[in-house]
Amino acid sequence: MAKSGVSLAERIEDEVRFFKTWATSPIKMGAFSPTSRALASLMVKLAEPDPSGYTLEVGSGTGVVTQAMLDAGLSPDKIICVEYDKDFCRLLRKRFPDIAIIQGDALNLDDTLGEYRDLTFSAILSGLPLLNVPRAKRVPYIESLFDHMAPGGKVSQLSYSPVPPQDAVPGRFTVEGSKWVTFNLPPGRVWVYKRVI
Repeated sequence: MAKSGVSLAERIEDEVRFFKTWATSPIKMGAFSPTSRALASLMVKLAEPDPSGYTLEVGSGTGVVTQAMLDAGLSPDKIICVEYDKDFCRLLRKRFPDIAIIQGDALNLDDTLGEYRDLTFSAILSGLPLLNVPRAKRVPYIESLFDHMAPGGKVSQLSYSPVPPQDAVPGRFTVEGSKWVTFNLPPGRVWVYKRVI
């Protein structure tokens, strides 16, 4: 895809597709509308991915954050995307033919990553609707992301909540919130998780 991103017609189609998925399966969606480009760009900026290393995106949806990574200069062959929904995966593969798109469950990351499980990621961007994940699975999920990251790497987690979807765990990881991005429906923010080393 070109740096300019998707066309207006494709963005409208994405809105409709996203809303239909939300209407039929709201528990697996964090919002009824795709992430805005402003929020996606903030996710990439705060994750601080190393262009020479690999970056993992979890919960890619329609590919707004994926496009933001490309716009930030990341090479498509250094991006791995995990998405649960098969229709979104089909769309992502069409839009980003040079990016590895994996359909699978992010809560079972080792199995889902398959041939990519031994990669070390410089940063991870998570669009997984973490507030919809049972509380008991949130800490293991975040720690599984850290297990696939280089020391000092950051997880940027998208959320629409005024509080972190998972609090910091003393001695294990910290969390810090970004400013609100009001040009998003609903307004959203990014929570940055860092492992305590």
